Amino acid sequence: MNTVSFNVNGQSHRLDLDTRTTLLDALREHLHFTGTKKGCDHGQCGACTVIVEGRRINSCLSLAMMHEGDRITTIEGLGDPDHLHPMQTAFIKHDGFQCGYCTPGQICSAVAVLDEVKAGIPSHVSENLLDHPQPTNMEMRERMSGNICRCGAYSNIAEAMAEVAGRTL
Repeated sequence: MNTVSFNVNGQSHRLDLDTRTTLLDALREHLHFTGTKKGCDHGQCGACTVIVEGRRINSCLSLAMMHEGDRITTIEGLGDPDHLHPMQTAFIKHDGFQCGYCTPGQICSAVAVLDEVKAGIPSHVSENLLDHPQPTNMEMRERMSGNICRCGAYSNIAEAMAEVAGRTL
């Protein structure tokens, strides 16, 4: 057992964990942030996506011990029923979920994607790596390609992201 401390959704936490504990299991099993889902447990579906230090990660592929002192945001930290994050509101408006299982990871990823674009970080489909990327349909879809929705709500998710980005795609 080793001790790790990090900030989750604005609150400091200190845990004694087996060094093999994934961040996903620390969040779900030890801290009871069950909004983050365990999908494939192999980093292929994105259901476990959380935001760490402003970057999205698959929490099933990351050991909790690697996040000493990090600031972590889960779906529970983005908003609450009385004060939803704009992305949560847009997902509801555009029906960006169907069964809802992948939705927390999709929303966390979408929030981080728009932050990446705003910060000027290019992707594989950015037309020019030196220019500030634009939140085009192609750009958003490329950046979200690691998140799988078995229900096929992709067009609705793209519409929600476009609304938050301030564009109509």
